[in-house]
Amino acid sequence: MKLSIVIPAHNEEGSIRETIITLYETLASENILHEIVVINDNSSDKTETILEDLQTLIPTLVYYNNEPPNGFGYAVRFGLTKFTGDCVAIMMADLSDSPTDLIKFYRKMEDGYDCVFGDRWGKEGQVIDYPKSKMFLNRLANFIVKVAFGLKYSDCTNAFKLYKKETILGLKPFLSPHFNLTLELPLKAIVRGYSYSVIPNSWQNRKAGESKLKVKEMGSRYFFILLYCLIEKYFSRGDFKKKPAPGLPELQLATNKIYKN
Repeated sequence: MKLSIVIPAHNEEGSIRETIITLYETLASENILHEIVVINDNSSDKTETILEDLQTLIPTLVYYNNEPPNGFGYAVRFGLTKFTGDCVAIMMADLSDSPTDLIKFYRKMEDGYDCVFGDRWGKEGQVIDYPKSKMFLNRLANFIVKVAFGLKYSDCTNAFKLYKKETILGLKPFLSPHFNLTLELPLKAIVRGYSYSVIPNSWQNRKAGESKLKVKEMGSRYFFILLYCLIEKYFSRGDFKKKPAPGLPELQLATNKIYKN
């Protein structure tokens, strides 16, 4: 199972080299067939120069320049049209997501799940140096999502997730141009009946550069996606539901509601 990793990067000259090298070395040590797909999102610093240099060192690295309009969601969506693997993970360019956790996600997907979601906030998860103001808003937003959809899972807005290629195709078309894509993807997967497992993961704050998430700009955008997915859940009459694999309807239905921590 070939693993693709899509990494959006906007002005990440202080982080991108360490992120790519660490990710490659971790995956290579596990002999996992993979590609690292970086989307340079209109960077004005040395990000592209560093990527050009890294391509001579990292044989599995490819990068693309995203044309305007730019933004996290646009960059990830562009990356989701370029990857060639059997499954795809979305990771940050600042190494806030752990490559070791990605290995755990990959191994869990080998059990047959359509998606693997991380949970930073459970008893076995770990969060290091998370800004307090953002933490409050994160927990509030995820509580609202959890209640609205009747979920046990409480880290939907975490971008770090792994999806099978067929799952990504089944979640189209994508609507979110910004960070609300991190909510759109898992909610659509859940609403449409794709199987998923949740495992704990770690997160640590970036060492260099600035966060691209501007909380004050995202409230209404997250709310729009929340409402959209609620409407689909209750009024779409199952038009977008995943179709059970031929000969395995009972297995698929049985795994749709699995939650493992």
